[in-house]
Amino acid sequence: MIAQAKKTKKQTEKQQKIVETAIRLFAEKGYANTSTSEIAKQAGVAEGLIFKHYGTKENLLRSVILPFFKSSLPDMAEEVFAEVLPAKTTSFEEFLRALLHNRIQFFYENKQILQVVIKEIIYNESLKKELLPYLADTIRFRFKNTIEMFKARGELKDIPTDDIVYLLLPVLGGFIISRFVIVDVDVIHESEVEKLIEFIMGGIRKNEH
Repeated sequence: MIAQAKKTKKQTEKQQKIVETAIRLFAEKGYANTSTSEIAKQAGVAEGLIFKHYGTKENLLRSVILPFFKSSLPDMAEEVFAEVLPAKTTSFEEFLRALLHNRIQFFYENKQILQVVIKEIIYNESLKKELLPYLADTIRFRFKNTIEMFKARGELKDIPTDDIVYLLLPVLGGFIISRFVIVDVDVIHESEVEKLIEFIMGGIRKNEH
């Protein structure tokens, strides 16, 4: 996020410093535990400058989230699928396992800032309406291509691909978000991952006769 903030040419040097400091403090301390006065102090600006440019801490967070997701998400999604779906991947189950491990590790490494971002998306209606369709469209077509590939290999049931994606994304996303954001666990155990994979594959794996 900090790297992305530095690319924003519309901001003044002081605004960029405010945003970079806010991102770092939100990640280190959490959104609720970070005050605008602390952001101002560590950014080396007057607190009034934050209110002048952003009005509220919530608006400051929005100024971080929206540009980051809109500019970075497509490349991030492409990188994730390239990592978890190499040419050697032999089954959809293997793909699911690699994807879950990849995203769980990402949450481990970015837990605090992601908790803030996800909570804002869940509870902030305007942010939800602006981001969720974009998030869904960016991720959905990559899942569709992957599912079509494994269907062509004869591994998955002949269920409409759109139906599989429609059901699969909330299950995967809901599993990770519920554990890290709602329940706020420190660790997702391997047994939980395997049970989820078994549950999913039980519904879409093509039966062998």
